[in-house]
This record gives sequence, structure tokens and C-alpha cells, in this order.
Amino acid sequence: MTSRAGVVRAFVAKDLRIHARDRFYVVVTIVGLAFFIGVFWLLPDTVDETLHLGVHLEDAPAEVAALLDADEDEAGLAVEVFRSSADLEDAVRDGDPVVAGLDLPAGFLAALATGQDASARIVLRADAPEELRPALAAMVRELAFAVSGQPPPVTVPDLDEVVVGVDRAGAQLSLRDQLRPVFVVIALFVEMFALASLVAGELQLRTITAVLTTPARISDVLAAKTVVGTLLAFSQAMVLVVATGALVRGLPLLVVALLLGGILVTGVGLIAGSIGRDFIEVVFWSLVVGLPVMIPAFGALFPGSVSTWIQVLPGHGLVQIMVGTTARGEGWTEAAPHLGALAGWCVVVFALGVAILQRRVRRL
Repeated sequence: MTSRAGVVRAFVAKDLRIHARDRFYVVVTIVGLAFFIGVFWLLPDTVDETLHLGVHLEDAPAEVAALLDADEDEAGLAVEVFRSSADLEDAVRDGDPVVAGLDLPAGFLAALATGQDASARIVLRADAPEELRPALAAMVRELAFAVSGQPPPVTVPDLDEVVVGVDRAGAQLSLRDQLRPVFVVIALFVEMFALASLVAGELQLRTITAVLTTPARISDVLAAKTVVGTLLAFSQAMVLVVATGALVRGLPLLVVALLLGGILVTGVGLIAGSIGRDFIEVVFWSLVVGLPVMIPAFGALFPGSVSTWIQVLPGHGLVQIMVGTTARGEGWTEAAPHLGALAGWCVVVFALGVAILQRRVRRL
């Protein structure tokens, strides 16, 4: 009796040879990896959490700077004094690093000290966050009370600060850490598309039905496709992770997560390849079925609480494990819920892919 393992190995070797002969996917894989690795190391690896403000006051710039800069280390505020209104406006327009400014006219402090009316300008970029306007207005009022020696009209009560969700103050992700899962998911997506094209081609040429006339079974074909798809996706993701220096810690956890990610995109590839009948259809269905895997990766680019609908997508667990392990030093305990969700999606998506492929083979 023919060894089932030997049959699967033969199919795996055949699929790998077909993949290696496809110059399109080979070139895309090599160029894509080189591009992502190069871009990653060109990106900044630090995050500047200091708010840079500009101030212009001709008659007493040192006083204003000393007053506003008093709590700089605690509040994350940096003040830069400018000699003219034009210089301040140019700095805010450039936006690097000054994001907003206070333009205080000559005699501003003297008018405040004598109780006279005084006005000031707040300089903002057109795309400045809405929150900056009331914050800068409040800063001018505080300055007015401080200079005039008058207490604020309202006594601020004692406040207890409560941060809902994960507090990232002082621990923001750098652009490298934000884009690493994006690059890895794109690499997985490319190999998923390669598997989908392989499956669609064999169905179109009826290669699978010809194979089934031999001692091989449909289970052997499915096992081979699973091994090939997972191997290609996992290997490309590992190359990218190693080249971006993400294996400093958490190697076993990353290996397990990427292995599950490879199985997940293999299931997606089986679905897209089974439904698509030509190249255009394979591209379309790969995008449609693969989109839930890719969306959470791009969601990592926008700090803040993750929406509930993103948390239930198949790719969310993989992205959270990657970010938590490589950027925050999290371990198995923190990753356990995400691993469970990822494994569950692997079972669902892969079972669906196998069922669709089996049905398509029976209809040939």
C-alpha cells in the first residue's frame, strides 16, 4: 500500500516546484521583502510625545518662556520663543516641531498688570486638532491671571485621574512598531494569493481530478496544499520578522502566532482559489476574503481603543500578539486570549476552505 505520507510529500514537492517556476510570485516575494525591510529601517524608531508651542512677545519673551516652561518636564510641553509674528507663523506653518503658537502684542504684560484690556492671537495650522484651541485659550487666561496677580475666578477641586483602557502615555508606539504588523500581514497576503492562484489553476486545468485517478486521495491533496500554503506564508513572515529585529524577545510566542497566521491565510487561499475561476476572479476573491485579515493591521496605525467590530476580525489576534510581544514586551499570559481567538478563526476559515474545495472538486 502506498504510504500516505509519501504521497503528501510528492504533492508538496510538486507544488513547491510549480511555485518556484512562477517568476511573478518569486519576483514579488523577493522585491516585496527587500522593500519592506528597507523601508522599516528607514522609519524612525522613537516617538516625540512633547507638545511644541511657539510664543512671540517683543517686550518680555524671557518672562513668558519661563512661565510657560515651568512644568515642561511634567506636562510634556516645550516652548520656543520667536522674535517676530512672521517667524512664529512660518514655524507653525511648517509644523516641525512647532504645532501651534501664541502671538502676544507689545505691551501685553503691562496692560494685564494694570488691569487694562488686552488681546492675543492663537496661531494654528488648518489641520490642527480641535482640542488645541480651547487649550491655548485657557493658557492665555492663566497667563493673564498670573501676570496681573489675580486668582482664577474658579477654584479647581481635587481630581482623581482615571484612564479608561490601556494608558499609553509615555509609551507610544514608534512608526516602526506600528508598521511591522502591516508588513507581515502583506507578506502573508502575497503568499495566500500565490496559493489561491495555484489551486485555481489546478482546478481550471482539472489537474486535481487527474491526480485522483491515482492511489492519491482528496485528503492527500488537501494536506499537501495545507503544508505548502502554511510553509510559504510562515517562512516569508519569519524572514520579515527576523530582518526587522523583532526576535529580541518572545521568540516562541511569535513563532506560534505566525504559524497560526500561516494556517489562517492558507484557509483564505483555499477559499479564494476554489471560488475564483481565472486570474481576475482570484484577485477579486482574495481581496474580499482576505480583507478581514488585513484591516486590523492597518488599525494599528491609529492609536486608541480598538473598535469592537475590528476585535472580532480574524487578523486582530495576530496583530495584537505581534505588537504586544515586539513593542510592549508582553508574554504568554497577555497573549493567551488573542491566541485562542486566532486559533479559533484558523479552524473556522480552514474548515470552510476545505469544504468549498471538496465541493468544487466533486463538481468537476
